[in-house]
Amino acid sequence: MDNQKTSPKAARTTLTQHAMLVVWGLYAQQIGLMDRLMQIKLKQKSRFHQPQTKLLEFFVAMLAGLPHLQDVSRSAHPLDQDGAVAEAWKQPAWADYSGVSRTMQQISAAEADAVIAALEAIEQPFIEKELALACQRSGHLVYDLDLTGRPVSSTSTSYPDTAFGYMGDTVSLGYQAALVSMHSPSYGRLWLANQLHPGDTVSVTEAQALVRAAERRTALRPRRRVEQVALRLQAAEVQCQMALERMTESEDRLIAVKAQLQQTSTDLQSWRQQAYTFEAEYQREQRQPTDHCKLARARRKVLTYQQRLPRCQATLATAERRCQRHLANLNEIESNLEHLRSHHQQLESDNVTNPHPVRVILRIDAGFASRENIEWLIEMGYDIYTKSRSSTVREALQASLSPETLWQRVGGNASLTAWPDTTVKDYFTYPLNVALAHYQLGDASRHSVLLHHGDDDVTNDLAAWFHTYNGRQTIEAGIKEGKSVFQMHHLKVRASQALRLQEHFACFAANFVRFAASWLASQQPQAAFVNTKSVKHMVQVCAHTSAWVTHHGDVWLLKFTDHSLYAGHSLRIGNGPFQLPLPLERNFHFQHF
Repeated sequence: MDNQKTSPKAARTTLTQHAMLVVWGLYAQQIGLMDRLMQIKLKQKSRFHQPQTKLLEFFVAMLAGLPHLQDVSRSAHPLDQDGAVAEAWKQPAWADYSGVSRTMQQISAAEADAVIAALEAIEQPFIEKELALACQRSGHLVYDLDLTGRPVSSTSTSYPDTAFGYMGDTVSLGYQAALVSMHSPSYGRLWLANQLHPGDTVSVTEAQALVRAAERRTALRPRRRVEQVALRLQAAEVQCQMALERMTESEDRLIAVKAQLQQTSTDLQSWRQQAYTFEAEYQREQRQPTDHCKLARARRKVLTYQQRLPRCQATLATAERRCQRHLANLNEIESNLEHLRSHHQQLESDNVTNPHPVRVILRIDAGFASRENIEWLIEMGYDIYTKSRSSTVREALQASLSPETLWQRVGGNASLTAWPDTTVKDYFTYPLNVALAHYQLGDASRHSVLLHHGDDDVTNDLAAWFHTYNGRQTIEAGIKEGKSVFQMHHLKVRASQALRLQEHFACFAANFVRFAASWLASQQPQAAFVNTKSVKHMVQVCAHTSAWVTHHGDVWLLKFTDHSLYAGHSLRIGNGPFQLPLPLERNFHFQHF
């Protein structure tokens, strides 16, 4: 690495191959990232580098979009040899990638929790500002939920808690990352929460947990629809009473059948005894039985009760099965009723402790949209835009079509027809706005079902409905950004807590870059020559661009080299007097930040 050093009183100049990482380091100082991480206690030995600084180095490697952890030390321009970047991030030097790897492997669950809490604390003021701004501008918040695969080699045995599951269009070994993003007026998209699961996890099981995570993170929630739950509670109580009556009737019937069986057994035993007695008497007296004698009568009675006994036993078995079935049904209904009562009480409590509810629009794909999840989300107060995952619903809507059905074109190859406030033949618990979408794909066509519940009058503006739902492509773009820009399709670590931290670092990096871009843009007196609107450009280009870095006091000057994309441009960060080292090679184009 080339270095230029001047006298102690002059500015110090260093060459960096990672110009934007220097800028981001200065921004990280401003928001206190390094200070927060250094306050975390990690039970690891320190020789040349503290474990906290190696965590920071891992994060910087993610900001640089390095595919593999070894690229920290083994790339064309090793990050761990870049003194300017280390100085900007308040580090005397960077560790070799092997040391970073060992530190990540040894992170405990409690330590990972502390790191995640520190990252969330840094993001929280920005998120709260965006939440307030979104409510002020549009009167509501918009959340998107999704699940994305993190595949590993199908023969790998060194990754913990992996499982085979659908990732894209194939079955792969690995993990599933569950993600929540919010629409941000200032930044476009911000990540709110993420959770890492085994690869066989499916979307339908994660909807409620992700909504809870978003509410925890934002400390905001909509007004719970307790009136809807109250109606269900009333119906459930009636159902429970009916089940109790059926159970009582079954028990009474069982008691009667048992009594009948007992009586039959007693009568059979009694008549057998009489028959034995009469036979002995007839033998002593050497009498021959006739058709109507007492012995013949006793024998007929024994035969009658012998034939009746298996019928009584079969009747008893049927009564027992019926009673068991009614008991299981009653237990299930009582359990559901108790759950519903608890759910109702919780929602009432939520409303009492939520004096300022907000309207929240939730956009989810069909994988999350089970009948039970839709029911729960409605009761939790959310406005829902989703697609149906049920072929039963689609087929019922298709069967109701006629030549008079009106279709409205909403896209290049898409048309909609809609039904307001329908349960689709009682498939759904609550009425929904339902639309059947028809897509023409060359000579072929297919259908899907859009579902909506909320305040928007979507059935009178089908195009807006269609495009609002498809607006959830923003989270799909975020997932793609994570994989292609922050290289999340390469898992850099193998320990469970390290993998968990990598997910959080990736989401934090995406938010961090946006925060930093806004900071840069707001500080400039003129239009930026750096494309700060593109995260991909800043990571893949600007973070790998060479510049001369001059640091004097609180002022930093980055002069891009002749071999960089921004040759001839400079960035100045900080305030105060600044003396350039002489001689000047060319005039500087200052931009103040």
